Amino acid sequence: MRRDDLLDLNDVLQHPGRKLEVDISTELNQEEDLDLVKPLEGYLEAVSTGNILLLTGKFSTRVVLECARCSEPVESDVTFDIDEQFPVEGVPSSYGAQDYARVVPDEPYELFEGNNLIVEALLRQGLLVELPLQPLCEYGWDGDCPIARKKGKIITAKEGRPEFGQLANLMKPEEDDR
Repeated sequence: MRRDDLLDLNDVLQHPGRKLEVDISTELNQEEDLDLVKPLEGYLEAVSTGNILLLTGKFSTRVVLECARCSEPVESDVTFDIDEQFPVEGVPSSYGAQDYARVVPDEPYELFEGNNLIVEALLRQGLLVELPLQPLCEYGWDGDCPIARKKGKIITAKEGRPEFGQLANLMKPEEDDR
């Protein structure tokens, strides 16, 4: 049975130096925590050196996130590069018939099924790492956000959390001993 989310890398692994280039477009339908406005699109290149499988690529999409200040939806463009290396063990079949090359992933989560890359798992990982930590609406931290004011969230970047303001008093600038 063929799965659409698997990319067969066996030919690349059995013939070091061969390159596989594919254009990819996905909606990441299995991801409930990601709200994509447009598909995640880009390209992926795979090449084996015999000992290492190299994966490179560039992807972009537009996602809906929650503003860190007022909790309203914010659309944001996200672009990220893929630059991964995975160890390969065994002898490529192009060098002999006794063995074959196979990926030995050392990831805590599954990225490969045999010599097939689970594409959406790799792309999800890259996308989640590149999402902004504190997405902001058009008003940002410094502007007067009417939505935040209405919700009673009138925190500016300078004010921050009150407990940190109290801790700032503990830090005193060092005096010069000259």
